Amino acid sequence: MFTTRPELAGTVGMVASTHWLASAAGMAVLESGGNAFDAAVAAGFVLQVVEPHLVGPGGEVPAVFATAGDPRPKVLCAQGVAPAAATIEHYRDLGLDLVPGSGLLAATVPGAWDGWLTLLRDHGTKSLREVLGYAIGYARDGFPLVERIPATIATVADLFREHWTTSADLWLPGGRVPAPGSRMRNPVLADTWERLLAEAESAGADREAQIEAGRRAWYQGFVAAEIESFSRKAFRDDSGRDHPGLLTGADLANWSASYEDPVTAQFGPWTLAKCGPWSQGPVLLQQLLLLDRFADRLSYVDGLPTAETVHLAVECAKLAFADREAWYGDSADVPINDLLSTGYAAERAKLIGDRASLELRPGAPGGRVPRLAEFIAQGRGIGGGEAAVSGALGEPTVSRDGRVRGDTVHIDVVDRWGNIISATPSGGWLQSSPTIPALGFALGTRAQMFWLEEGLPASLAPGRRPRTTLTPSLALREGEPVLAFGTPGGDQQDQWQLCFWLAHTLGGMNLQQAIDAPAWQSTAFPSSFYPRSWQPGELVVESRLGAEVIGQLRERGHGIVDAGPWALGRLSAVSRDPATKLLRAGANARGMQGYAVGR
Repeated sequence: MFTTRPELAGTVGMVASTHWLASAAGMAVLESGGNAFDAAVAAGFVLQVVEPHLVGPGGEVPAVFATAGDPRPKVLCAQGVAPAAATIEHYRDLGLDLVPGSGLLAATVPGAWDGWLTLLRDHGTKSLREVLGYAIGYARDGFPLVERIPATIATVADLFREHWTTSADLWLPGGRVPAPGSRMRNPVLADTWERLLAEAESAGADREAQIEAGRRAWYQGFVAAEIESFSRKAFRDDSGRDHPGLLTGADLANWSASYEDPVTAQFGPWTLAKCGPWSQGPVLLQQLLLLDRFADRLSYVDGLPTAETVHLAVECAKLAFADREAWYGDSADVPINDLLSTGYAAERAKLIGDRASLELRPGAPGGRVPRLAEFIAQGRGIGGGEAAVSGALGEPTVSRDGRVRGDTVHIDVVDRWGNIISATPSGGWLQSSPTIPALGFALGTRAQMFWLEEGLPASLAPGRRPRTTLTPSLALREGEPVLAFGTPGGDQQDQWQLCFWLAHTLGGMNLQQAIDAPAWQSTAFPSSFYPRSWQPGELVVESRLGAEVIGQLRERGHGIVDAGPWALGRLSAVSRDPATKLLRAGANARGMQGYAVGR
């Protein structure tokens, strides 16, 4: 079966990510004796430098992992919460019915720094300087710009020049959009990290004491002070007006990353672990539970899914994502046990027929009555929603033709001892919030995922997490953690992961083959991102599914958008065989950026 590159295999360690420099940095840490958690932290910080249009220090990171000494998976939640002043009334008083997708009003507490340092403290072995040094080097000395960075900057160049001048100072050197492949530097960010290191190392030689001091320096020190000061200023956002932000030093000081148990479901010998319903993670579990009802109708022929397989997968996705819209969030209790019960899946599966559904149909888990946000119920996002007027990109992710305008990043690592982790860092994109000039990075815009309507699981509320799309995956086989995988892609993440999962577990493909296999995605449910658009019945496909399969899908009523042969997904994956101790990895070739490394 054709693959773009070989599946890697070895015994020392594997790192797969969305950028070769991050993967290389992670592998360097493994080579120096570090473990998978050390490597993931180093790679995560490098991604904040070399993919600044996809992730930044002002963002967040969810991860799911297992340690060599304990096969039970755990979730690291480093998703920051809404500020104390972020009430529905405040936004409504500004004349808003959606949280803008860009600017300072959409900022939540930056979670990535505390998340990475918490993971390093509790499960790593290296010092903060050892894992952060790679990122500092690229920020200080420069890194090559992949093609998408200048293209993204060009899209927002006028906004930068006219309204976000601090961003123009950093990202428009000499007043011009930098050229692809040119060398870019961010010395202010390097200085910020060096100052954090200095304050960390002032705590003495003890590794954990240094990490704790580094956490305080961010959330109770100079970083928090700069964020609060900058947030008092007003900047243009998607409303077409200038607004200040709401974050304060107290918001940062009162928050910290945490651990929690994952949500899991069983599929034969497999157990799949995901982040809870404050994310969209359980959507993948719901899709698979629904598909289990059609197991005898799913198949691959010559490495390709049949039209029946794609149709059923898409219709299951529509039902699962409709439930996400009605039931997921951090502002109300989520009936997750009912949503993931086999009885509920059986009832929901009865709605799936041979034709593409054009409806958004949330279910009634445990007899509860579903309620959608009024914005959705009124159909206001259908057909494209209201266009952003600022020109900023608050992570619109994948457009209808499959082109990526904004996105995020992903990392998977496994080591020789059996530690394994999947992480999907995101937020703080250069194109969606103005640069803080004293720090060298932008805040995130994750609050756009809240609804400005009371009583919903995803309603805006102070101190609550936005219902994020970030959704790393960890799979166990016969109780042993063996597979970590994930992808950027906003709402598409758990659809592309479904494509990978089916190709790997049903199609019998190895990691690289399953990543390379043609993918598809439905846009028939509301986007999590401003302006919350959706296209009932639309199905975006890679042309490599084949003319016959695509034609059959069209005959079933799917509104086909052909995205081209290689357009959907940025997956990576690593695995381990507990019996042979062999480690494997694969990474996405789409976009010519993601790489797996290992030996």
